[in-house]
Amino acid sequence: MMKKRLYMSFLLSYLVFFCAAYAAVYFMTPKLLRHYLYIVSDTEEYRQYLSSVSIAIQNTCHILFIIVALFSLIPLFVFRLHIYRPLSRIIMAASMYTFNDEGDPISYSADDELGNLSASLNYLHEAVCNSGKYQRQFISNVSHDFRSPLTSIKGYVEAMLDGTIPPEQQNKYLGIVLGETERLNKLTEGLLTLNTFDDRGVYLDFTVFDIVQVVQDSVASFEVISRQKNIPIETAFASPAIHVRADLSKIQQVLYNLIDNAIKFSENGSLIRIEVISQYRRVYVSIKDHGDGISRENLPKIWDRFYKTDSSRGRDKKGTGLGLSIVKEIIRAHDQNINVVSTEGVGTEFVFTLEGAEP
Repeated sequence: MMKKRLYMSFLLSYLVFFCAAYAAVYFMTPKLLRHYLYIVSDTEEYRQYLSSVSIAIQNTCHILFIIVALFSLIPLFVFRLHIYRPLSRIIMAASMYTFNDEGDPISYSADDELGNLSASLNYLHEAVCNSGKYQRQFISNVSHDFRSPLTSIKGYVEAMLDGTIPPEQQNKYLGIVLGETERLNKLTEGLLTLNTFDDRGVYLDFTVFDIVQVVQDSVASFEVISRQKNIPIETAFASPAIHVRADLSKIQQVLYNLIDNAIKFSENGSLIRIEVISQYRRVYVSIKDHGDGISRENLPKIWDRFYKTDSSRGRDKKGTGLGLSIVKEIIRAHDQNINVVSTEGVGTEFVFTLEGAEP
């Protein structure tokens, strides 16, 4: 509606100009001629001469008016080509975006206000489409990850109730049920944590602590699991004590998730190496395994929520696919970086940074 009013206003202005110019030529030319052409002789020949001169001048004025009128059409065409038509396409595309997530992006890409507007609309449309796809994928992943343990719990409980599982074996399957409930609890806690990050960011309680001691404590918590899988964890520190300024509990969570992933995806008998070095007031923590590795096409996706590298929802069926998302959010909240280098069949290395501090 606005573009139509704009176009009509421009057209009406042109018509007013056209009519005013024509009226000026048609009515003012004879008056000007009579004012500036003086009769110096009253002979018939001189009167005919003046008449012919007057007609010639008037015709010249009409021709000039036609030429000016034709040239005055140029702004009208420029307005239609460079403003009205692009604006129409933008409005039509915006209308399609309103009722349908799909649709071709606006092709207008000039370096002007309309070009910036179309680029903004294309960006917003892409963001909305990605948001819709993410929501659908999120619901699908949540449904899948909740359905699997719930199905197991329901099946085992029903089997115990109807006598399919004899009483002497019930303790075994109750342990499985307990493990599935712990998995559901872990999934729920991960979702709540990420939801907190999305709503109001991560609240950090900054303190100065020794990251070497924190790494050693984290490794000790995995001692039983690493021994069962025959996966030794080797540590290397640039100095006996390296102090950082960060949120202790959040960094413990980062280390737990990264070490847990390294053990899950390492082959029995392989080695995990954790290294901490300090350079230029910045501390680097590296967790390197010699497991399956991650393919190049899957590497950018590992930070996505619920993403698991295996198409069958990951080799580790107990994982939630939320650990690395939480890790990235925590490191980002500290205004630090985390990077990953991985090669299929060789292993994966995660490196994150922390702010160094004096003890």
